[in-house]
Amino acid sequence: MEWLLLLMVLTIFAALMSGFPVAFVLAGVSLLFAGLGTLLGMFDHGLMSAMPNRLFGIMLNQTLVAVPLFVLMGVLLEKARVADDLLENMSALFGRRPGGLGLSMMLVGAILAASTGIVGATVVTLGLIALPVMLRRGYDPRLASGSVAAAGTLGQIIPPSIILVLLGDQLANAYTQAQLEQGIFSPETVAVSDLFSGALIPGLILVSAYAAYILFVAWRQPERVPGLSEAELAERPPISRLLFALAPPIALIVLVLGSIMSGIATPTEAAAVGAVGALLLAFAKRRLTFPVLHESLTGTLRVTAMVFMIFIGASIFSLVFRGFGGDEMVHDLLSGLPGGAMTALLIVMVIVFLLGFMLDFIEITFVVVPIVAPVLLMMGIDPIWLGILLAVNLQTSFLTPPFGFSLFYLRGAAPASIRTGQIYRGVLPFIAIQIAVLALLVIFPDIVTWLPERLDVRTP
Repeated sequence: MEWLLLLMVLTIFAALMSGFPVAFVLAGVSLLFAGLGTLLGMFDHGLMSAMPNRLFGIMLNQTLVAVPLFVLMGVLLEKARVADDLLENMSALFGRRPGGLGLSMMLVGAILAASTGIVGATVVTLGLIALPVMLRRGYDPRLASGSVAAAGTLGQIIPPSIILVLLGDQLANAYTQAQLEQGIFSPETVAVSDLFSGALIPGLILVSAYAAYILFVAWRQPERVPGLSEAELAERPPISRLLFALAPPIALIVLVLGSIMSGIATPTEAAAVGAVGALLLAFAKRRLTFPVLHESLTGTLRVTAMVFMIFIGASIFSLVFRGFGGDEMVHDLLSGLPGGAMTALLIVMVIVFLLGFMLDFIEITFVVVPIVAPVLLMMGIDPIWLGILLAVNLQTSFLTPPFGFSLFYLRGAAPASIRTGQIYRGVLPFIAIQIAVLALLVIFPDIVTWLPERLDVRTP
């Protein structure tokens, strides 16, 4: 049985590397090996009768309703060109100071991350809008491209992030499963709001660390990050215009996150408020035309269909994987490692980091997390802490050459004058910052768990 399970996993990875759609690879290969295992007497085909209930459970999952709503909110804000207005007005805030444009771009990236929650959209938007401006004003191409990639990837960790919604759903299932296997028949649960509140402080630390690096470069090598010229300073818009550009997206973020963290609304209800708020914002800016609305709805439909098809494929894979005894094998492997829970956590983090080169966060969330999370949670690891570590880890792998997804997004959006080698070298300092912050979260778990405990957002 072990060799057949290993062959199934290897076949899935080989098929994924060929570029075939992930959802159909997971479902097709799993069903193929389930049939093969049945013929060889190694798989109980009666387990497949649980599949309809699993699919019906996906349809009834209230948490996952937040996914299309948050995606719609992000796409609408992108189409409303909120980033254009923010960058144009905020770049004037720091005047002639070296690094001022870089700081403005980083703040805009953080606001976009909190507004859209979609990494690819944020990286491409900043690559198309901010990067040409930074190059035109004399910024070092390596620093400019690296800071844009890092700022765009903040959408991975700053709530309301799509990955936190998906992670929250998977960790809730894993946490319940872990407690039931330990004989706890009235289990606690972990909610998406827990991960949102747990990610807030680490996200702010990352933004601050990125900004501190840009300020350090401005202090040591100001020629790499020149300030505005006298002519540009003379054309600065008034502060009132800056506040008018900042107020709507920040108000929307506060409304969505504030309602979730205060317990007034569930993530799904807050996502609906965010989608309506994005519609009103686009309408107020006179950019809610029929083509924009059509593109936004179509884009949301594509992303949502992809997410749920992957979820269905991953559910089939998970069922077949357990039918072959894979969950027991993983449990025996991780629990038998010397060093206990921390060694097991380190091994899982390394595996997730490497998988981040080949798979998107959606595949990793739906395939890897249900397998390894129950084991780690049974070993006493806090589910909120685990979720944030996974999110920051994936964010780091998305930035790491040569396969980081954010680098591919930026390469497609960057001007032809930017070489791929410059992008790779530019992200290295930000990768070092990511690793340092990840180590900080491992050493001091209270950074993650303090705010959820104070807000008391866990659901009993």
